[in-house]
Amino acid sequence: MSEFNLLFTAGVLFLLLAGAGALALRLKQSVIPAYIIVGILVGPYAPSLGGLSLTLVDSPAIVRLFAELGVVLLLFFVGLELSLDQVFANRTKFLWAGVADVGISLPLGVVLGLAFGFTWLEAGFIALIVFNSSTVIIAKSLIDLGWIADPEGQAILGVVVIEDVLTALGFALLSVFLLGGTDASAIALSIGQSLLFLVLLLGVAYYGATVLDRVFETRSSEIFVLGVLGVGAFVAGAGLLTGVSEAVAAFLVGTAFGRTGHAARIERLITPSRDLFAALFFLVVGLQTDPALLTATFGFVLVVAAVTTVGQLVSGFLAGRAYGLDRQRAVRVGCALTPRGEFSLVIAAFLVTAGTTPVLRETIPAFTVGYVLVTSILGTVLMRNADRLSGGLQRVAGQSQ
Repeated sequence: MSEFNLLFTAGVLFLLLAGAGALALRLKQSVIPAYIIVGILVGPYAPSLGGLSLTLVDSPAIVRLFAELGVVLLLFFVGLELSLDQVFANRTKFLWAGVADVGISLPLGVVLGLAFGFTWLEAGFIALIVFNSSTVIIAKSLIDLGWIADPEGQAILGVVVIEDVLTALGFALLSVFLLGGTDASAIALSIGQSLLFLVLLLGVAYYGATVLDRVFETRSSEIFVLGVLGVGAFVAGAGLLTGVSEAVAAFLVGTAFGRTGHAARIERLITPSRDLFAALFFLVVGLQTDPALLTATFGFVLVVAAVTTVGQLVSGFLAGRAYGLDRQRAVRVGCALTPRGEFSLVIAAFLVTAGTTPVLRETIPAFTVGYVLVTSILGTVLMRNADRLSGGLQRVAGQSQ
């Protein structure tokens, strides 16, 4: 392609993303499915219209670097929102809420994977994909619905934090087994390197806030943004070198910055970059998704979405009750935790490049895209009708007594 065509292509892609995102917001839905669908429609597997191919991007490699930065920033901001001090202060309530949620949702994913004939490793990745709620969709919906300052808002975000931490640790562990092969010594060495790297990062996250505060104390917004992006990308890349995914590393870097006095400044200055690169990440997910595989896994998607949605409503309700909420607010917790999104897609994108079998490289990523599309829409609808659902359940309970 010539430089002119690259610029023209970039302009068309941004306009398509903007239009699809605006339509999604008008329909009161998450923008994530909209961006993925744009990628499917203009990627190498795009359909033809009247004999004319709609393919605009032959290979996602041209935007892959920006997409990887999107992964780093998405998980960096997830970590940034994690208040370690708040978690420790309310650790008992959060612990019981997390146990109620994790105790149902995570094993359910493993059981479903094994029931459909997947190996234990494949079922493990599926469990993480169907277990982790979408922080981006949930946070935005909490703000839109006015729940963010309510007791259920704190409970929801607390459970999401627990899910993110467990997913990050589980992802790191499964990645080691996937990349380490079957050699026991190699696996042990990889696990040791990964755990050492994670422990060092956790130590920095908890004890390094003062140092980060001093290092990034600059009046120049330009230097500040470059420095934060540089640290995030550098540590994420170092994570890859030690067998830890860039997503997990970026998440822990975010928790470190979240304990500094720069969190508000980071959100103000870097949020636009995060949103831009995140949109390109979701676009790349669509670009590398073969609609034929998406169609082939759609039955699996519907079954898993139905089962896990019911499971999430139950586990979320129990988590809300364990946190000390009344029934109506506990129902809100269950509905809010339903959408899946960014972390599931990060795992899928990792499997596309690192998967060692067709199931890991193609089937599970295609399933993930379909699953995220379905649950993000379904979850948004459930959140907006949570009080109606709660009222209906109360009437049914009253009639049965």
